[in-house]
Amino acid sequence: MDCSFTLLLLAGMSLPAQIKVGIVGADTSHVIAFTRILNDASNPDHAPGAKVIAAYKGGSRDVESSYTRVDKYADELRAKWGVEIVPDIATLTGKVDAILLESVDGRAHLKQFSEIAKARKPVFIDKPLAATLEDAREIARVGKESGAPWFSTSSLRYADVCLNWKSGQNMGVITWGPGPLEEHHYLDLSWYAIHPIEMLFTLMGRGCEEVTRTSAKDMDEVTCRWKDGRIGTVRALRPYGDYGVVVFRQKEILQSPPKLRSNYAPMLKEIVAFFQTRRPPVPNEETLEIFAFMDAAQRSKEGGGKPMRLR
Repeated sequence: MDCSFTLLLLAGMSLPAQIKVGIVGADTSHVIAFTRILNDASNPDHAPGAKVIAAYKGGSRDVESSYTRVDKYADELRAKWGVEIVPDIATLTGKVDAILLESVDGRAHLKQFSEIAKARKPVFIDKPLAATLEDAREIARVGKESGAPWFSTSSLRYADVCLNWKSGQNMGVITWGPGPLEEHHYLDLSWYAIHPIEMLFTLMGRGCEEVTRTSAKDMDEVTCRWKDGRIGTVRALRPYGDYGVVVFRQKEILQSPPKLRSNYAPMLKEIVAFFQTRRPPVPNEETLEIFAFMDAAQRSKEGGGKPMRLR
C-alpha cells in the first residue's frame, strides 16, 4: 500500500474527492471513450470520482493498430480533454493517484506494469492483460510483491445479460463474439475473443479444468469442462460478428437478444470504485484462470484439437 494512502487512513481522512488518473498507452480508442466518460460530467454515462489528467503515449512499432493510431489519440487527449502528455511512466506516476494501463499490445504490459508498480498505485490493465500465461502470472507476482493492486476485465462482463443472468443455477453456457487474430500474441484468443471468454467465466464462475479447441478458417470453437461436470462453450467469429449468450438451467433456457446491450460505463464505475478502495472487483485468481484457459486452448489447437488440461 503506498504511503500517501496509508497516511490518509491512519489520519481518518477521506480519499480525494476526485482521483487523478493517468493513462499508459494512447494507442487504443478506449483512451478516448474512457476519458469522455470520466471527464465529462454532462455525459449521460458519466462515471464520477476520477478524472484523466495525464498520459504517456507508448505505442508498438510492429502492431499496425498501435502505430497508426497512437499520435491521433494522443493529440485528441491533449487538444479536446486537456490531458498532459508526459515523456515517460515515472513522470506519469508522480502526477496521478491511479493508472489506466491501456496499451493495445499485451506484450508491453508486463514491462509497463513493472514500472508502474514501483509507485504502488492501483492499476486497471485493459485487454489483453498479457500475450502469454507466463507474463500474466508474472504480472500477478509483481503486483503482490510490490503492493500495487491491479485488475483486468472486459466491458462485456458488465453487459446486461451477464449482470442479470449470473447465477449458481447456470448448468451450462454458450457465448460467442468477434475473434480477429493478431500475429504477435501467442495466445491468439486473448487479442479479441477475450470478450466472449470473459462472458463465459462471468456466467459459469471459476473451476474449468479441461479445454478442447476446434479451429477453422472463419471461427474457432472452444469447449471446456468444469470440475463439477458442467460444460461451457465459446465461439470466436472471424473477422467479426455480434456478441451473444445462451444459458442453460434446470428448468429454462435463456437467450440474449440479437443486439446484446453493453457499454463502458458500468465497467468504469467499477474501476473508479477500485481506485478508491484498492479492492479488485474481479479476483486476480479468476483472471489468471482465464489465461490458463486460453493457454490450454492454444495447446489444443497446436495439438490438432486434443483435449488439454489447464496448467
